[in-house]
Amino acid sequence: MAVCRLALPPVRYCVLLLCLPLLASPLVAAPAKPAKIVKVLPHYVDLDGRIALAPSLFERDAYQAVLRQDRTLCSGLRFDVRWKARSSPTAKLRLRLELVTSTGSRERPLVLETPVRPKSFGGCWARLGLEGEAFRSAGEVIAWRATLWNGDRLEDEQRSFLW
Repeated sequence: MAVCRLALPPVRYCVLLLCLPLLASPLVAAPAKPAKIVKVLPHYVDLDGRIALAPSLFERDAYQAVLRQDRTLCSGLRFDVRWKARSSPTAKLRLRLELVTSTGSRERPLVLETPVRPKSFGGCWARLGLEGEAFRSAGEVIAWRATLWNGDRLEDEQRSFLW
């Protein structure tokens, strides 16, 4: 009596054959963005120009809560924006921050803008501030949107929940 045996490849080859289409998919090979905004941190600034009394994150958050409650202790509002971009001599990067405030309208947000230059390695921080009379007349910030522009082309954006 003849027994017919089917020769099956080992399991690891089967798994490799099943995963091969995933490795060749365009999702894996998608090009990275040339420039991107990593994070945006809004901070109230006290009358001495500080955002915290000590260099700990817990202390910063506690002090920011105090400044949010009593705006007479504040001299301004500062946005620290972490962004990344490839270094290019032709890049004309600008970081724009649009603010919807309690005294302004959503159709015409308050705009802060600064030119930025990428470093050769890693990311960069940029600061945009609203100080003095502009801060006092703006009222409470309801929503914000940070955008990174290369000339007239939008590279990336981050927005607050209420934007």
